[in-house]
Amino acid sequence: MPNPFEAFWNTLKTMTDYDTKAPLHVGEVMTCWTYLAGIKDMLRYEEIGLNTTTDDEVREMLNDAYTMCKSQADRLESFLIKEGVPLPETVPPKPQAQTNNIPAGVKISDDEIANGVSIKIALAIIECATGQSQSIRSDVGMIWAEFQSEMLTFSTTLKKLMNKRGWLKIPPYYSAAYETK
Repeated sequence: MPNPFEAFWNTLKTMTDYDTKAPLHVGEVMTCWTYLAGIKDMLRYEEIGLNTTTDDEVREMLNDAYTMCKSQADRLESFLIKEGVPLPETVPPKPQAQTNNIPAGVKISDDEIANGVSIKIALAIIECATGQSQSIRSDVGMIWAEFQSEMLTFSTTLKKLMNKRGWLKIPPYYSAAYETK
């Protein structure tokens, strides 16, 4: 029996060609441009984390995040170039560094790395939803659906790691402190 989500996804993909001749509207351009700038910033943060951590699980998480973000950046960059949209200026990649050479006052902890990635992923998911809701062209909508799906999948594994290590920041639990009359 085929997976219903996969069948739905494949059906959506077949419907993306009908309106790609229309130019991008200003909202589609802005969201794509902003997301590309943000995802390139995420790559730099992940490079900093890889230069900082010595933890194998954190390193694996960062490599997975880097691979996902690099793929999204490359796909979005190609799309924007094809559409004639100027690319945002971004910070160049960070050089590799020796973790032991980073002074303690500068080095970020594994907890800080994981929470920083978590915050950036949460913001990316919101930006994907915004892009999806503003898209008129279905090919642009599919880009956002793909990116959001990738981010959501990654976030579940990140949350497991953060919970396992005690790094998950949980707001206070709510309890009703009043009585109804």
